[in-house]
Amino acid sequence: MAGSTTGAAVTAPLRVCFVCTGNICRSPMADVVFRALAERAGSGDRFAVTSRGTGDWHVGQQADARGRDAMRRAGYDGEAHRAAQLAAADVAGNDLLVALDRGHAEAMLRLGADPDRVVLLTEFDPEHPEDPDVFDPYYSEQPVYDRVLAQVERSCAVLLERLDGGRAGA
Repeated sequence: MAGSTTGAAVTAPLRVCFVCTGNICRSPMADVVFRALAERAGSGDRFAVTSRGTGDWHVGQQADARGRDAMRRAGYDGEAHRAAQLAAADVAGNDLLVALDRGHAEAMLRLGADPDRVVLLTEFDPEHPEDPDVFDPYYSEQPVYDRVLAQVERSCAVLLERLDGGRAGA
């Protein structure tokens, strides 16, 4: 398509992948929240956001109903999510790999991830929790999902602010 440029620079979106165990609780929350926050900030086109699980137990399933309920009540739509398992292609094909706990970070490193592209979501939590892992609510009741969502929201807001160069929330 020579000669059809508009003069505007085209920048590829930053590819961000959130990773948890089964891709039905924590990482779908982070995926949905980060994507929504980016859209609200007018930066949705700057990011290509996905999520994966280190295990294959739930591939193809929706996010956990308790997580979907927490997201819905907070104004997010997690209904379209379907679980997928982390693969080497995901590790190679993303610019930033966000682990929901240390075990997920280790799994990504075993798949060949560049350590400089792997971060823990809690690194961005402004409350600086002592535990570097986002608690897995899988065997818990609804109030725990609500608390996990609140932590994910806080952390994703700071992550977006850092990645978006201060434009988020402006």
